Amino acid sequence: MAEQRVFGLRQARAAVAGSFLLQGTTFALLVTCIPEIQSRYGLSDGLLPVFLAAVPVLAGVGSVASEAVVGRSSARAVLRVVQPAVCLSLAAVGLGRELWQLALALGLFGLLVGALDASMNMLGVGLQRRYGRSIMIGFHAAFSLGGILGAVIAGLGAHYDASLAVLFGGAAAVLVPLALLTGTRFPGRAELGDAVREAAAAAASRIPWRPLLPLCAVMAFAYIADASVSNYSVKYLTDVLGSPDDLAKLSYLGYMVAMLLGRALGDRAVERWGAVAVVRAGAVLSALGFALAAAAPGRWAGIAAFTVLGLGICAIIPQVFAAGGKRFPEHADAAVARLNLFNYVGFLVGSPLVGALAGAGSFRLALLAPLVLVLAVAPMGRFFAAPVSTPVAPEAAPAR
Repeated sequence: MAEQRVFGLRQARAAVAGSFLLQGTTFALLVTCIPEIQSRYGLSDGLLPVFLAAVPVLAGVGSVASEAVVGRSSARAVLRVVQPAVCLSLAAVGLGRELWQLALALGLFGLLVGALDASMNMLGVGLQRRYGRSIMIGFHAAFSLGGILGAVIAGLGAHYDASLAVLFGGAAAVLVPLALLTGTRFPGRAELGDAVREAAAAAASRIPWRPLLPLCAVMAFAYIADASVSNYSVKYLTDVLGSPDDLAKLSYLGYMVAMLLGRALGDRAVERWGAVAVVRAGAVLSALGFALAAAAPGRWAGIAAFTVLGLGICAIIPQVFAAGGKRFPEHADAAVARLNLFNYVGFLVGSPLVGALAGAGSFRLALLAPLVLVLAVAPMGRFFAAPVSTPVAPEAAPAR
């Protein structure tokens, strides 16, 4: 019986990792094809940031809405529906021709991604509570691996001049059955028990904002940098550095490969040098990546610059969550939930910021804005030192 439970947990963990991988693939296909999407729909550079900003806004709405749906059903049930639907919404992006069709497809993509992100992480956190040790980094590494796969597929599509309808439709034809198959192994009550409910209850705990504000700022700055790369690295290579479409995809591919390697080695680096040193080094390395990209004389230099950037950013984001948990060891889920909100803040600000500056001046100058913000993380590294746990005021503690 115990062996069956262990086997069931392992299958559930593999299924959730598979969900992260599929989502990374889907997201990478979308963001690496932004120049092709812009061309297909005749989307101007001025209007592009508006469409890109709408996705994280609607993702936030979808994330909040999914909490109510999960309360009436389960995170597993929600994820089983929304993951295949996200893949279908990607196909819809490649089928239209009019701006209103793109708006509908991206709007649907944003809402569904928010619900997917929330339910997927709920299952991940629930499994982590059952395992009694950290396994979430592995799930996010699976997302990075999916991003690599998506960038490779997009590059091959560009190399062979595949239309968006063929590329996105073909990808959906493979991803939807895989999502449905993966969904059959998502963890339920037999694997999780009350772990998801306990995690949700802990996340609802009321804790003071003030000790988390510096970490919230770091999270926002890191995701502004990440959004800048996700949405504009390929476009920068094609429009500024004159790269062919297929080669331009390597900018995001290099970024995701570096993220994956960094996440694989990051825990060892923290153990050896400490979180403060790792975060400060990551901030400086990220700023260096932006500087190299802004000054890049050609396509290969640009690809190398975005690869350096990925190695820097990957060290920052996981440590924000870890630092929040250390500040509130008895309410770690609540701290993580609050910090995760600034993921959306970063994406909401990052795309319009770079797009507006590029429209007003040039892409090279626009890259200096996220450079300054991510460099500001370096002096904030002191907030990642192991703190004395912050007590929760009695009047703010959750009712029992």
